[in-house]
Amino acid sequence: MHCMGSCRINPTLNLRFPSDTPRFWSTCQLQFQNHNPFHPSLAKLIPSTPKILFSHARRRTCGAVRSHVATEDKPVSEDRMLVYVPPHPLIKHWVSVLRNEQTPCPIFKNAMAELGRLLIYEASRDWLPTVAGEIQSPMGVASVEFIDPREPVAVIPILRAGLALSEHAASILPATKTYHLGISRDEETLKPTIYLNKLPDKFPEGSKVFVVDPMLATGGTIVAALSLLKDRGVSNDQIKVISAVSAPPALQKLSEQFPGLHVYTGIIDPTVNDKGFIIPGLGDAGDRSYGT
Repeated sequence: MHCMGSCRINPTLNLRFPSDTPRFWSTCQLQFQNHNPFHPSLAKLIPSTPKILFSHARRRTCGAVRSHVATEDKPVSEDRMLVYVPPHPLIKHWVSVLRNEQTPCPIFKNAMAELGRLLIYEASRDWLPTVAGEIQSPMGVASVEFIDPREPVAVIPILRAGLALSEHAASILPATKTYHLGISRDEETLKPTIYLNKLPDKFPEGSKVFVVDPMLATGGTIVAALSLLKDRGVSNDQIKVISAVSAPPALQKLSEQFPGLHVYTGIIDPTVNDKGFIIPGLGDAGDRSYGT
């Protein structure tokens, strides 16, 4: 059975993948559909067959979470985290370039930027504030709709690699403000440390925020970042997380601590090793982006 559009992954965790990727889901533990295609350490998980509904609306989705024209339509619970893995061939292409250990630094950084452009495009669909009116075209009066410049979207790249993934954000979004957030991870404890915080003391009410973190591995960094936003009055449904590669441990933490959050990722990999790296992943995204 194949997905026909942007695939929604619904952790509580109810995961949906592109058509050529094995699907798995979980309710506080990961469960596979009929077999274990990923990793021996996950072999003991309980088989399951989630219901899949298809939609042919403008935003086509696959998953039991929601369908606009399916025969059985169930509303999405606002307390569920949704993860989207758009099955666009360009997204698959740039993820593949990033995975290749032979990809040189400049091409890797460019691939990261292109992947970020596509994911931000998908994430901004039906989400940005707009204003409507009429303008005079060369041939007559036309009804138009613009992105509202009075409500800029906040883009928060987590340094360093978040800078590469968010590089083209301003070329997609007509009105943005960028707030840098530097978080490092202790190589032994894997605990995050905030070394740079350029967030405002308070975000305007109703702000829309993209948090850009290329690797969602153990979840420590992204949880620390979202906690800072929560302290500044930003609710979970005002945030969309953009990542190149995600793994179940991070998604599980986000699902438990930030219900209603939306995550857009290029791909979901099966596991994280004892050093906190996603397997197969793509290595250290910061080092490979900047050659250090």
